[in-house]
Amino acid sequence: MPDSAQKHSRQALALLWLVPALWTVNYIVARKAPGVIGPYLLAFGRWGLAALFLLMLTRTELWRQRAHIAKVWWQYLVLGTLGMMICGAWVYQGARSTGAMNIALIYSASPVLIGLGAVLWLGERLGLRQGLGVVLAITGVVHVVVKGQWTALAGVQFSAGDLWIVAATVSWAAYALLQKQWPSPLGATARLAAICIGGTLVLLPLTVWEMSRDGALPLSGYGLVLIVVAAIVPGLGAYWIYGWAQKILGASRVAVSLYLGPLYAGLAAWGVLGEPLGWHHAVGAALILPGVFFVTGAGKGLTKKHSRPILTEGA
Repeated sequence: MPDSAQKHSRQALALLWLVPALWTVNYIVARKAPGVIGPYLLAFGRWGLAALFLLMLTRTELWRQRAHIAKVWWQYLVLGTLGMMICGAWVYQGARSTGAMNIALIYSASPVLIGLGAVLWLGERLGLRQGLGVVLAITGVVHVVVKGQWTALAGVQFSAGDLWIVAATVSWAAYALLQKQWPSPLGATARLAAICIGGTLVLLPLTVWEMSRDGALPLSGYGLVLIVVAAIVPGLGAYWIYGWAQKILGASRVAVSLYLGPLYAGLAAWGVLGEPLGWHHAVGAALILPGVFFVTGAGKGLTKKHSRPILTEGA
């Protein structure tokens, strides 16, 4: 391997440790937002700012592919709804009544849902190892949501926030699967720009509705800071590093960074937000993380002729 390639490989491996930390920032922003900024305004500001930046970078390619965009514009609206509205505003809504650790643990099961979707929808095969992973991960998610109260499952009090996050996790799986189902001539950055624009358009009327309600929170300086942080750090920063590292190391090696998310989020929730960690978090993590590993299998597992790996970044 040439020296330059080795250098880039080392840089990519080092930056992979940073990606889950960048995504964890979004969970902290979500927990800081209640009482400061509404969930739809925060999501609209985050992805609107990201869309503006990406539009400046990719405007030439987007204009060149305008015929394609005009033909399948609805696909970008659907992807924007799933990836930016539901996985954005609904996460911020859920964070009002659940903790950052719960968000990270529930979200960490998204690759498992993507794997199931690939089997049921895209016709890919699920082996014994992957089946075991699905069972482990789903068990872990339920354990976190019910706070370990399996013996009293029928009468357990579900947190509304947990249910918002479960919905967002399912939405992220659909977002990832549809990106594979709907191929695009756009490059990765230009496609993300088009999806961001679609998501911003979907979020606009919802943001206007939110701001017009009685008792709506006005945009403050602190709220603007949260928007900028959410747009730059877990948005543009994490997405760009993930995509760059994937080109160098390959999708399967980069996907391993997903396993660090709950660990980083737990430490951040405890150290920054002062959230207590319970045994149900530890048990949930012990079930979810091996489950995700078995399903993704570091490049092994779901197979289909001529299939490509499904992108499974975090929120």
